[in-house]
Amino acid sequence: MDFLNAFVALLNFVIIPATAYGAQLALGALGVTLIYGILRFSNFAHGDTMAFGTMVVILCTWGLQALGMDGIGPLPTALLALPVGIAATGLLVIGTDRAVYRFYRTQKAKPVIYVIASLGVMFIMNGIVRFIIGVDDQRFGDGERFIISARTFREMTGLEEGLAFRTSQGLTIAVAVIAVVLLFWFLNRTRTGKSMRAFSDNEDLALLSGINPERVVMITWLIVAALATTAGVLYGLDKSFKPFTYFQLLLPIFAAAIVGGLGNPVGAILGGFVIAFSEVGVTYAFRKVVTYLAPGGWEPEGLLQLLSTDYKFAVSFGILLIVLLFRPTGIMKGKSV
Repeated sequence: MDFLNAFVALLNFVIIPATAYGAQLALGALGVTLIYGILRFSNFAHGDTMAFGTMVVILCTWGLQALGMDGIGPLPTALLALPVGIAATGLLVIGTDRAVYRFYRTQKAKPVIYVIASLGVMFIMNGIVRFIIGVDDQRFGDGERFIISARTFREMTGLEEGLAFRTSQGLTIAVAVIAVVLLFWFLNRTRTGKSMRAFSDNEDLALLSGINPERVVMITWLIVAALATTAGVLYGLDKSFKPFTYFQLLLPIFAAAIVGGLGNPVGAILGGFVIAFSEVGVTYAFRKVVTYLAPGGWEPEGLLQLLSTDYKFAVSFGILLIVLLFRPTGIMKGKSV
């Protein structure tokens, strides 16, 4: 029985939260890796693109709630507003590409120029989001809060430890799976997706084959807008929305993309879960789990926590440094940074 209690505690505080967080990072890293693989630069404005899309969804959600709509059954109203957020973000990133990146693309600028330009775009987007929605935490979830609550789980199983599985966590995992399946189907089964892969592998040969580069660029940005908005909304529903938090998310997202293999979509997904489980595992206090497993009612004196949760982004940074030093192509052998 103590073993089951320990396992439930591990599920409750490590496995389920890390899986949901990993799915959010994976969606964010997919956007980064698509930009790097197809447009060949590191987009440092990606975190604030997520913030912008989430902001639009929040404003639309508030509008729907003002009209009396509170949840779609057990699901949050934000799902109805998600297409609006994706459309608005798509217009934003395509407009940004036309206003900023296309000039450097025609000039065949070096990647570092794109990076500097994306930093400028990042600060502008961040300022716009803060100006419109403010700098404080915003909570916009409604619908059912739990798929299963800790109290219900205890009553069902008779265990001392309760399992709380939030609706936002289940929704995150389900939506991430659907988004990844659709993306891989698109890239591998459709003519446009194959054109994007060809453009990524060899731009000159793709141009000789009659592929329209501007169309590839536009489709790439639209996919990135969809992934970024979806990832941002899922993160906001699971935790809360704060513009500066999305700015900070840039580090674990880039770490996930690089650890998995920059430019490799499968690697981005794998890297997202590696970073998420590392962050959650290193910052979790294992005292409760060890207490259940320890013989004779012995309890450890300390929390058995390697790092405080305040330092969770340091875990991403540490893993990123190790990968860059010893395997710069990442786990799935993407493009070297």
